[in-house]
Amino acid sequence: MNLNDAEKNNLIELIKAGGKLPKEYIYKLFSDEEDVFLFWNGRKEDVTNIALPFHSIEHIDEPRKESVKAGGNFSMFETDFRGRQLKGWTNKLIWGDNKLILSSLTNGPIREEIEKEGGLKLIYIDPPFAVGADFGFNIEIGDDIVEKKQSILEEIAYRDTWGKGISSYLSMMYERLKLMHTLLADDGSMYVHIDYRVSAYLKLMLDDIFGAQNFINEIIWKRRGGLLNQSKQFGASTDTILFYAKTDRNIWNPQFTKSDTEDYINERFRYEDESGRKFRLSPINSPSYSPTLYYEYKGYLPPKNGWSLSIETMKRFDEEGKLYFPKDKTGRIQRKQYLDEWEGQGVQSLWLDIFPINPMAQERLDYPTQKPETLLERIIKASSNDGDLIADFFCGSGTTAAVAEKLGRKWITTDLGRFSIHTARKRLINVQRELQATGKDFRAFELLNLGKYERQFFMDDLTNGKRKAKEDLYVDLILEAYKAKRIEGHLCLHGAKSGRFVHVGPLDVPVTQTRLTDIFEECRQKLYTQVDVLGFEFEMGLTPQFIQELKEKGVAITLKYIPKDVFDKRAVDKGQVKFFDVAYLDAKVNRIDKGIQIELTDFVTHYTQDDIEDVQQSMKPGSKVVIEDGQIIKVEKDKNGIISSTKLTQNWHDWIDYWAIDFDYLSKKEIIKVKNENDEVEEKWTGNYLFENEWQSFRTKKNTALEFKSVPYEYAKPGKYKVMVKVVDILGIDTSKIIEVNF
Repeated sequence: MNLNDAEKNNLIELIKAGGKLPKEYIYKLFSDEEDVFLFWNGRKEDVTNIALPFHSIEHIDEPRKESVKAGGNFSMFETDFRGRQLKGWTNKLIWGDNKLILSSLTNGPIREEIEKEGGLKLIYIDPPFAVGADFGFNIEIGDDIVEKKQSILEEIAYRDTWGKGISSYLSMMYERLKLMHTLLADDGSMYVHIDYRVSAYLKLMLDDIFGAQNFINEIIWKRRGGLLNQSKQFGASTDTILFYAKTDRNIWNPQFTKSDTEDYINERFRYEDESGRKFRLSPINSPSYSPTLYYEYKGYLPPKNGWSLSIETMKRFDEEGKLYFPKDKTGRIQRKQYLDEWEGQGVQSLWLDIFPINPMAQERLDYPTQKPETLLERIIKASSNDGDLIADFFCGSGTTAAVAEKLGRKWITTDLGRFSIHTARKRLINVQRELQATGKDFRAFELLNLGKYERQFFMDDLTNGKRKAKEDLYVDLILEAYKAKRIEGHLCLHGAKSGRFVHVGPLDVPVTQTRLTDIFEECRQKLYTQVDVLGFEFEMGLTPQFIQELKEKGVAITLKYIPKDVFDKRAVDKGQVKFFDVAYLDAKVNRIDKGIQIELTDFVTHYTQDDIEDVQQSMKPGSKVVIEDGQIIKVEKDKNGIISSTKLTQNWHDWIDYWAIDFDYLSKKEIIKVKNENDEVEEKWTGNYLFENEWQSFRTKKNTALEFKSVPYEYAKPGKYKVMVKVVDILGIDTSKIIEVNF
């Protein structure tokens, strides 16, 4: 501490009086520790260190059986009779808050799995700057577009990130970057993709975490061209990628580019042989093929400081016509390097040769933050080797994972956005299909989430007492909107309405299966039989079988979505808030020869995002597409104020984006790994089963058609089976159904 007595006394008096601490005092307090101290309002050194269990929502593995029969090259994995991977690393697509995910990866049982794979060799992240904009997305309905607004869960993430401006953004990034640094292998590297608005902040932060000595490169990527001139500034056409290593032992594979201009190539390759092949002359200065003996062998004066080694390599080059002999026998023998042998120019830190995704490109998904695969290909090749494990904790459309799979790397990728996870899932299934079609190996991947979402704080800046008061206000608000009465003396139940009890789910995390179990236990003890569970978001993969089992045990639970209107006091006071049920699907079993076929027959959703009356009253002349009570409607107002509306969703088919089947849902138990009190890893059955994604049909930008009948499926032996059908609608929300089959 570099304070004199007067400054110490002054500091004490300021603290007693609740005064502001002068900034120079902050720096003096830490001056003995660091030459430069990075400080912002809200900086905390501690990071989250909880280890929540990962629950498996889906296991996805394109069947390899047919390709094996056809002589495919699927030798990497042990597979079952269906051709599904049984052993080895399974890639991981994880839905949830990446802070909790990173903490659980770092401190939980999966850390051991990561280390067995050699550790995490590469992390690439493209963290969003304007978070709120990234969570919303557009949906095409014929020739019209409707915006799916961000969920409450995503709004909470936006609040946490930008509630206090840049300082809260830095706090969000600092904790996550520290966790990533801890998780990274000693020979690992990290690439952080950012734009001009935050590059200076994050450069200092990364220096602080990794150490300035481990900064490798500031890469400038020209991401667009042909922009119009800006009225008050130069056009922003570049992104920054900051490249850091964990230590000085990081993996490095030099990369080359042949994207030089034609004039430049003609300059370098200015000679031609008899056949017209272009070549350049390169001095032979390597001990592997510049032996002194060869000069003597050809009657040339040997070069000074030459090497007396074998002449075999030089003879081979000579036989292949790759040597140039000068007329003056005192000159150097040189090698002819042909254009088709040239690796290219070594890639520099200015990347001008990677272009934005073409609007017609097959990889284009119209995802707002999607980056070109060529960009990730260069990064992955440069800083990892075949079979290495890499990660991306801001997944977006899944580009990192898709490229990693194609390049033979293992991967972990995560995102908070449900639509992001769904987009990545479809993309990665397509990658599996592409690799399968060409007879190449690919890995299964699993869709995971965190089974127990528990935040240490409800609002980060509140004390325990105030937090409880805040929670009570929130519950009262939801109960008032639902027209339910508050009840006391219960652990899980908050209210009652028309003979049914009511549970209000949390504001900032999904309602989980664990929470439903707790509700069930309290109802069973108190002999309650009916409960409405209200939530803004429900755990991805929450199965109807589980709800049905609770009903069979005596407690009927109904799940209902809370609309955003609850935060509009006028709507609450007028009783206009409409809670809508979780979607419903129907399917039937068709007998086909010796097998069965599943046919999707109906889908009903009551999803509500807008109030059509409010939209009609507030809109100006023009058109707007809204979502209300399971319908997507185009509202138009002409210049005379006359309003008309057209229903765009003409059929339940219009709502389906993806559906998948597990033909034998009870065949594989969901086993999670947890640490016991002795810090030993134990395997436990959750009571649930793993959804094995055996067949699926989904829409893509290139092909919007959807199959509504599965391929025939034949069971290995007669018996009773449970088939699970899962639907993901165009909003990215999943719904499931169990069908019993006697075969």
